[in-house]
This record gives sequence, structure tokens and C-alpha cells, in this order.
Amino acid sequence: MNSTNRTVVVTGIGATTPLGGDSASTWEGLMAGRSGVKPLEGERFAELPVRIAALAAVDPGDVLPRPLARKLDRSAQFALIAAREAWADAGFTAKAGEDESVAPERLGSVIASGIGGVTTLLDQYDVLKEKGVRRVSPHTVPMLMPNGPAANVGLEVNAQAGVHTPVSACASGAEAIGYAVEMIRTGRADVVVAGGTEAAIHPLPIAAFANMMAMSKNNEEPETASRPYDTGRDGFVLGEGAGVVVLESAEHAAKRGARVYCEVLGQGLSADAHHIAQPEPSGRGIAAAMQNLLDSSDLKPSEVVHLNAHATSTPQGDLAEIKALRKVLGDDLDHVAISATKSMTGHLLGGAGGIETVATVLALHHRIAPPTINIDELDEAIDADIVRGEPRVLPEGPIAAINNSFGFGGHNVVLAFRSV
Repeated sequence: MNSTNRTVVVTGIGATTPLGGDSASTWEGLMAGRSGVKPLEGERFAELPVRIAALAAVDPGDVLPRPLARKLDRSAQFALIAAREAWADAGFTAKAGEDESVAPERLGSVIASGIGGVTTLLDQYDVLKEKGVRRVSPHTVPMLMPNGPAANVGLEVNAQAGVHTPVSACASGAEAIGYAVEMIRTGRADVVVAGGTEAAIHPLPIAAFANMMAMSKNNEEPETASRPYDTGRDGFVLGEGAGVVVLESAEHAAKRGARVYCEVLGQGLSADAHHIAQPEPSGRGIAAAMQNLLDSSDLKPSEVVHLNAHATSTPQGDLAEIKALRKVLGDDLDHVAISATKSMTGHLLGGAGGIETVATVLALHHRIAPPTINIDELDEAIDADIVRGEPRVLPEGPIAAINNSFGFGGHNVVLAFRSV
């Protein structure tokens, strides 16, 4: 099929997060304003300056059969669980080909990870040092590959149109969804399973992030440590899990009678060209990505009523994002209900864009925006309407929502969705 610029819709969602082992329990946790951050137990974390994280609410080893789980890195385990839920939620009953409503050569998989199989790499190096070369798992290379999650999801659903893995730090999951949209719009695929996953709760990444002064050190009160927009915010809290959506051309979805959550309007992309880790303080690159989104879609700023912010709980990053929003949306920002769900889930790095897309889609579908928790004193420089305390009911009629994701290296990805 040639390029057609087809309409893309969301027909399935799946997640496994610090708030729940599926999308329904995760959404319930978001609505309840519940924190998934907990103390890290065990000797290997005892001497770290940061001893808190948002661990998955349901361990993937308790969900997947042991013979399968032992061949997958934790990041791939999360991706597979979320993808299975999204696939079933979209109404597919078997892999492509066996379910005749989608052809394998018209199905893609785009699952991103910012770090990939880092725990496999580090754990197997420990095995090599302590037990010798013969004890290193023969599955190590397929497990540590960053494309491992995408490949395993592709194998699960029999995706033959393409399997891809964007790696753009904390923007990876959102970029994967944007790439999937383009696969459908340009005619490469009719259906794409897309999202992000991450599993990097390990002493080495935590020590490295902590030494960069990027993480909260509020070990005494884990549940309040992730506090976007609060005057006392002091860094992000590491989380783990995955969020996956099934994207589909509107024509294909209609032909098989699929339930549609919302329409995907498109993406905006840019790069800061400022610093490998620090955000550009004026929000210049973020604003460029948002303007790119508006220019490349039929989205009007007045349509946007909800935004799931990147808002990691860092002093500079949270403010730069708000500056960019005000610059592009102007007075229209005043009627945008902003949620910072990392206050509950922690920061899933490459998985963040995946689970926050799921949250954005559900906010549109249910017409209610999740709260941002842990704001005791709102930073007076945050010139925007932050949803605090309780969920916010969204307006009736056609409405749109945006999901922002930014990453080390200056990557900026903005996704937009419209109600149906």
C-alpha cells in the first residue's frame, strides 16, 4: 500500500507499572492518587545515597511461565506482559495469521527502551567474575539487546511489517509510538503494537544517577519523594514497568468492528542541541517540538484541554517545560488541565512515554484527568493549571490531549490525541 496519510486510532492498551499489574489497576491507582514509591530492601542497596524506587506492583516472574521468563531480561518481561494485555484489549484472539483479522505482513512492533537489558548485563558480569565463564547464560546476548523487548513482542504477535527500537533516553517510549503512527500513515502497516519499557532498578544505575544529582534523596519519606512542581522538589525517583498501545488505521479498525479509544493526531519532534544531560532552561527545544506538532496536524491550541507533562520532579526540567507550554499555547494554556503522573509512578525512563500515553488515552476516554500528588507548596514560577489533590473532570464534546516526553541528549517528543 502506498503513502496515504491515513487516520490512526488507538484500539488497545496494556500496562504493568508500580501502581498495578495491568492498565485497569494502574488507572485506579492514578485516580486514587496513590504513590508506588517504596524503600529498596537488601544489602546491595544499603550503602547507596538513594535507597528508594518505584518497583513494579506485580513481579513479572509471577505472571510469565518460568521457562519463558528466564530467557527474557526484566525489561522484555514487562513489555511482553503489557503487549499481551493491549493485544487482547484490541480484540485480537491469536497472533496475526491465526487471527485472520490482521495479516502478519501488515503488522509491526515498535517497543523502545532507554537502557535495555542493563540488569542482565550487570548480573551476568557478576556471574562471570564469581562463577566462571561456563556459568554465563547462553541467553545473555538476546536478553541484553535493547531491541530484545520489541523482538519478543514481534514474535509473540507474528509481526512481519517491521520490528523497531528507538533509543532516545527518556523520550524513547513516546518516540516509539510516534514511529508506529508513521508506519501506519505511510502504508507500511495496518496495525502496530507500540510503547516503552524499562527495568533499571539496580545499584549501578542508581549510584550513577545519584552522583549526577538527578535523583531525590528523600529516603525517609519515599511516597512523597517524587513531587513535580513543588518548591521542595529535589530530583526524580526511578521506576520500572511498561506501557503499550495497539495503533491501527481507522479503516482497518472499522472493518473488523474494533472499539476505538481515541484518534492519534500526530507527533512533534526536536532536539535541544544544548547539553547531554541538562535541560535547555528556556524550553526552546520543547517549544519547537510543540510547534512542530501544531504545524503538522490539524490540532488547534484551543482544543487542548489536558496534558500529561514530562515533569520528572527536577528543579530545572519542570520549569522549562511550563515555559515552553506558555510560549506556544499562550492564553490557551489557562484551560489545559496538567497532570504529572510521575508523582505516583516514578520515572520509568524509556518506559515513561509508554505508560503516560496509556494514561493520556484513558484520560480522554473517561474524560477525567489524574491528579498530581505531593505538591505541598506550588512553585510560584509554575504558571499553569496543575491538577492537584483530586482528579479533574474534562469537558464534553471534541477535546484533545497531549503527552510530553523529553530525554538526555536533548530529545523532545510531543504526542497528541483527540477524543472520538
